[in-house]
Amino acid sequence: MTAAEVPLSAVGAALAADAARFASFGWMRGTSGNLSVVLSRAPLELMITASGLDKDSLTETDVVIVDADGLAIPARNRTLSGRPSAEAVVHARIAQMTGADAIVHVHTVASVVAGRRWPAGIELAELEMLKGIGIPASGEKATLPVIDNTQDMRELSDRLEAARHPRIPAVVVADHGLYVWGAHPVQARHHTEIVEYLLEVAVALA
Repeated sequence: MTAAEVPLSAVGAALAADAARFASFGWMRGTSGNLSVVLSRAPLELMITASGLDKDSLTETDVVIVDADGLAIPARNRTLSGRPSAEAVVHARIAQMTGADAIVHVHTVASVVAGRRWPAGIELAELEMLKGIGIPASGEKATLPVIDNTQDMRELSDRLEAARHPRIPAVVVADHGLYVWGAHPVQARHHTEIVEYLLEVAVALA
């Protein structure tokens, strides 16, 4: 069953549950970070967690439905609350350029440290957990892209699109955090946890 076939309340509840999970790891401190799910492709619509709220205590209505420009769609938000983050623009671009149906943006310590230590990209190799993002555990090296941060979300989206690795479902934003995606929310969650594990190992071994 696709997100489009699931009641909006269930989609919102699932986003809230994943936000609480990531917040419990310390990856969405304060009100930082956001999660989204694609509801439709034509036209593109995403449900994204509302901005400015504690991510450990969201409800099923603390979400916003946005369009391909990351803007709230008034007619689709009558029963929902909150406003979208400016980063909704980036979520929409990732959905468009990767075909992903779920996007995660978290602010982890390891992603910030790794991005500062390896601004040209973070080399990953010879780790069993690489298989969780589709990279062989041995015999191959892959570089997780790092892009410079900016408050212009369209420029950030352009940088992400230009830098992304075709086989790694993630990009580190320097001094900011991590964007990760997947074909559905469970895969996006797994990718996020695996990429964060790989970053923590890289930092620990440096």
